[in-house]
Amino acid sequence: MGPTGLHLFSFDPIKQSKLLESLTEIAVLISLFSAGIKMPVPFEAKKWQSPFRLASLSMIATVGLVAGFTYGVFHLPIGASILLGGILAPTDPVLATDVQSRYPGDRDVLRFTLTSEAGMNDGTAFPFVMLGLGLLGLHNLGEFGWIWLLKDVVWAISAALVIGVLGGVIVSITVWRLREKKGRHEILDDLVGLGLIALVYGLSLSVSAWGFVAVFFAAVALRHTEFKLAKSVQAKPNHPAASLQENSKENDKLEPATVSSESLVFKEHLERLSELILVFLVGGMLSSVFWNWQTISLAIYIFIIARPLSTFTSLLGTDTSIINASILGWFGVRGIGSIYYLMYAIQHGLPDELAIQLTHFTLVVVTLSVLAHGISVKPILHLKSGQQSRQKIQKD
Repeated sequence: MGPTGLHLFSFDPIKQSKLLESLTEIAVLISLFSAGIKMPVPFEAKKWQSPFRLASLSMIATVGLVAGFTYGVFHLPIGASILLGGILAPTDPVLATDVQSRYPGDRDVLRFTLTSEAGMNDGTAFPFVMLGLGLLGLHNLGEFGWIWLLKDVVWAISAALVIGVLGGVIVSITVWRLREKKGRHEILDDLVGLGLIALVYGLSLSVSAWGFVAVFFAAVALRHTEFKLAKSVQAKPNHPAASLQENSKENDKLEPATVSSESLVFKEHLERLSELILVFLVGGMLSSVFWNWQTISLAIYIFIIARPLSTFTSLLGTDTSIINASILGWFGVRGIGSIYYLMYAIQHGLPDELAIQLTHFTLVVVTLSVLAHGISVKPILHLKSGQQSRQKIQKD
């Protein structure tokens, strides 16, 4: 329906960058929260080793590979190259739902790794976006980059972690105590979840911390704290919350109603709706001039070289199997998060010529990611599932 096809409507990403920044920001926040409350509990550092490596080491490597490629081949300014690396490096929590954890407590290692990586790297990409803007003269990096390192890296990430974890813990305990009082309070879990997103995101912005990191870890902390509180109910059959218990999976054998589980369906509906709207808008932004050897070659380079290479190198020394590492290397879905960072950069004064050039690169990469990863997700996961079934039969 857009300019590439019937041209029934068009959407100018440069002129409408403010609106698009807000829409993508909301979509990413909801998706990050949904991803966070699906994380398995209790929290175990060993299980998070691979996602942490992907969100840090792989992220840095991808930014460097993309920046080096665009600087050396397309002769972009070094600041613009790093900025584009920061825009395209993070995997997406919005469009990658088919390869993410399917329900709270999903124990599939591959899905958990992809979900938690997308949840974390949408925030850890921000320092590289700010570094790129700084090298273009649009952000204060300080002498030798000390302001950037201390403020945009150390402070912004650590403060976001603290705000997110504390927010999740406090909200979960507060709701739990309300529920266990006599004449139990009816809690609108959907609104509590949205309130938690607004609370930790607003606090993060007010202290110059990365709100995306805060929202994801607020959801993780919310679910982890509610899990610990629910476990305590098992030893107290007469506890007011005991009447709400229901069967669940593995570690969650008896779990009362919680904000994390009860609000998930509502969040997933919002997530799907925002995904539909934003993908439709992406189609309305594309025109034939976007498609050229530069934009297409960058997409191929990211899918075939940058993502797999950064994934394999960051997972060295872990117990990740070759098959899982290969699938992780392929499913680096680019999407709504990248569009948000692009609009953020445009709103912070990116020159028009660079804005147009980076828009072409970003939208083509996102579009080809939707096509390539969207078409391949079912067959690849089906083959993996079949292989796991055969291995289990042989083992039995």
